[in-house]
Amino acid sequence: MNWTTLVSAEELAAQVGDPSLRIVDARFVLGGASVDAGEAAWREAHLPGAAYVHLDRDLSDFRKPSSFGRHPMPEAADVVALLARLGIGPEHQVVVYDAVDGAIAAGRFWWLLKLLGHERVAVLDGGYARWTKLGLPVTSEIAAVVPSTSPFAPHFDDGMIADDEDVASRLGEAPGWVIDARAAERFRGEIEPLDRVAGHIPGARNRPYVANLRDGVYLSPEELRAAFAPLLGSRDASQVLLNCGSGVTACANLLAMEHAGLHGARIYAGSWSGWISDPSRPIETGEAR
Repeated sequence: MNWTTLVSAEELAAQVGDPSLRIVDARFVLGGASVDAGEAAWREAHLPGAAYVHLDRDLSDFRKPSSFGRHPMPEAADVVALLARLGIGPEHQVVVYDAVDGAIAAGRFWWLLKLLGHERVAVLDGGYARWTKLGLPVTSEIAAVVPSTSPFAPHFDDGMIADDEDVASRLGEAPGWVIDARAAERFRGEIEPLDRVAGHIPGARNRPYVANLRDGVYLSPEELRAAFAPLLGSRDASQVLLNCGSGVTACANLLAMEHAGLHGARIYAGSWSGWISDPSRPIETGEAR
């Protein structure tokens, strides 16, 4: 197993039970009636051997102020401690899934492991929905944790993360240096269900993460490259920043780009909610300019 971006349900099913495999359930409903709905669903039924991670409790750090966005990134040491509790070490192939598209907590978990330098982590393409549609096995049994033989080093690769200063320093560039994963109507500022200000970062272009999918499954690498090409223009992917509302669904665009062979884009961790925490920062509405 050497899965680094996406893995199909069929491929994963053939390896379930392998001691070098770790599966993680990250189902979570953004804006749902209960923040614990995903965990409740995991307790009812999940992939064999799957542990659970919670977007708010495990993959965000709400000790940080609002300037870090609605889902502040956790510290590297906290992620390493989480992985130890899950029995995940550098020796493992990790697969994470959410309900359907990998764009909520699954994408965030995938990215956090990449920040720790772990390459062999992938998102289950089509998520729990496609797994069960295929009639593949699920269980309510919560597996005992088998400890890892070695821990991760508690250090993120900061070169993969963009902050407020990185964004501010590029505001004068021609559009396309930042790609926004939110729905088009939120990007244009027509609605804003989650944040106090509507609009987008000046110079951003819009690529709603759902555009990367067909029937809940990611487009082929060739289709994704063709879709991102006009957004990138003459820029290399490594020159581009990715944002969304809170730094979570932006990971789905990063996943799509990496799967397409467009390597090196950086996530703006605070994203839109972090950007607007300072009212002096400029914003735009309407279509991308």
